[in-house]
Amino acid sequence: MRRILSIVALAALTSSAFAQLAGISNTDASSGLKQSLHDGAAAAVAKLGVENGFFANPKVKIPLPPALAKVEGAMRTFGMKKQADALVLSMNRAAEAAVPEAKQLLADSVSKMTLQDAKGILTGGQTSVTDYFKRTSGTQLAQRFLPIVKASTDKVGLAQQYNSLAGQGAQLGIVKKDDAKIENYVTNKALDGLYLMIGEQEKALRANPMGAASDIVKKVFGALK
Repeated sequence: MRRILSIVALAALTSSAFAQLAGISNTDASSGLKQSLHDGAAAAVAKLGVENGFFANPKVKIPLPPALAKVEGAMRTFGMKKQADALVLSMNRAAEAAVPEAKQLLADSVSKMTLQDAKGILTGGQTSVTDYFKRTSGTQLAQRFLPIVKASTDKVGLAQQYNSLAGQGAQLGIVKKDDAKIENYVTNKALDGLYLMIGEQEKALRANPMGAASDIVKKVFGALK
């Protein structure tokens, strides 16, 4: 990050918008980028890691796995409505409980940002921040989420029944491997929801940098407008 202006110099060769960054110091450019990543991640975690953060948000609410969704109508017809509803609630509560675990891992990703990472974010598209987090923390987040999700979904009888049947279905090739266990399915959906919310924060910042809480973020991303 100490040589961030070399990134700006390269970017200016292809886009006049980046020329305005030439007046921003290395320290400010580094601080602005890191603060924007930290703010976006923190806001996403705060929105999702609370009761109804997933369950009451149609953008990220986790539905029944595809294999169950196909027979959801029949389940409800044959008196399994309560079990189906309990599973959906449990899956979303599990995601809400797991997401706060992302806060420190995302912060660690920000602190480890390299020169190449910064270049990609400055010159990338509308979701370059989100893409950075996926690449640098996705595996660790999944590992941290999984046991929390499993502890929650294990309490629901239908989840255990699903795992038994879906496991057999995966061996036969009629259920996707990622969906063969309810905890894996929910973990993946929780990550999708987290990245979606980080992406929304990033797009909002790029569209209106002057709306950022931090002056340094306004300065750096305002120069990219």
